[in-house]
Amino acid sequence: MLQGFVHPNFSEVANVLRGQLPKSGIGGAAVSVFHQGECVVDIWGGTRSQDKQPWEKDTLSLSFSTTKGIASTLLHVLAEKNLIDYDIPIVHYWPEFGQCGKTHITVREALTHEAGLYSIRSMVEHADEMTDWEAMVRYIEQAEPCHIPGTANGYHGLTYGFVIGEVIRRVTGTSFSEALQEHIAKPLNLHGLYCGLPEDQMDRRAKLILPERANHSGKRRSRWRKTMVKTAINGALWFTGGDIEHTRQGLLPKGISNFDFNSPEVVQSCIPSANGMFTARSLAKVYSMIANGGELDGVRLLSENRVARMGQVQNKRRDKVVHLPMKWRLGYHRVFTTGPKTPNAFGHFGFGGSGAWCDPSRGLSVAMTLNSGVGTPFGDSRIAYINSAALKAADKIGRRRPSLASAY
Repeated sequence: MLQGFVHPNFSEVANVLRGQLPKSGIGGAAVSVFHQGECVVDIWGGTRSQDKQPWEKDTLSLSFSTTKGIASTLLHVLAEKNLIDYDIPIVHYWPEFGQCGKTHITVREALTHEAGLYSIRSMVEHADEMTDWEAMVRYIEQAEPCHIPGTANGYHGLTYGFVIGEVIRRVTGTSFSEALQEHIAKPLNLHGLYCGLPEDQMDRRAKLILPERANHSGKRRSRWRKTMVKTAINGALWFTGGDIEHTRQGLLPKGISNFDFNSPEVVQSCIPSANGMFTARSLAKVYSMIANGGELDGVRLLSENRVARMGQVQNKRRDKVVHLPMKWRLGYHRVFTTGPKTPNAFGHFGFGGSGAWCDPSRGLSVAMTLNSGVGTPFGDSRIAYINSAALKAADKIGRRRPSLASAY
């Protein structure tokens, strides 16, 4: 069963989500769609934990790399305030960054994954170090680029958020988590947009559903994590025919198979590449703001010119880590669907199936959060089918303003 509401013209989105909920009754999801600034889909269903606690209206879900799109949007909001320039070297904001041949790397090169700083496997001794912001900043400062910056692109799967996040921290004088609340969540009146979950919000979170419960030694859970990671990576490599070494360097730090994304320590730390806790509603509203030229409900965070720059394709090369031409924009990638073409759409999807994106040419934004399943590093077929249903509905009504949604 689903709860929430859906506009009749977007009813197929609900039909698709209903068919995707786990038949076991363990696992849940939420989808939100905005069209021309109006919320036309806001639905959820299933369970948020192994013991079948129901997914609720305000359930927060770990969304992995979907977090990168929100980190990028935060940087653009600060650029709109003239605090950041895309083409100025990062050392202008973060002097220590310039070690080991990184003096000339620009903010733009970081946003487009051209900085060559993706090899987290060579930076950290154990994945647990990702919960230590200061340590990660030092490792990035001491890292040497894997290639000449600007000459190639390799997905900064786990380092992106620390590079962009430290620039944000330097220009705002606050933590990334605080900046996110101050510059996006509060202006847009969002209550489901966190990276580093506060203690008083912990009871709202969904937990990732593991196919097997751990025994007392934890061996079965560890074995499953290894299988989960290998399934995602091997699936991406099979699809693209890529080389495993760059992928291992970029996506598999030592100890990742034992890194517990459900643990309070991880959930409450700030990893802007991988551990945002979101509602689909808040994600879709952020991207609706972008889709509507930077303004929503009378609140303007970006200029129309800024939005146009954000969506411009910066490179079309085959990515060295994920082995696909991701058509990187300024912090966002292409949008995957099962049908309609989306040349003007951009956003960011995440491991496990989540994702959020917008299409300014259609005035459309879509977001999905969930807590079960194994996909590629960039979502899976579930969000692709949701995207297609939303796009087809939007294309049928075009620019007409939708009427009031129906209760579901």
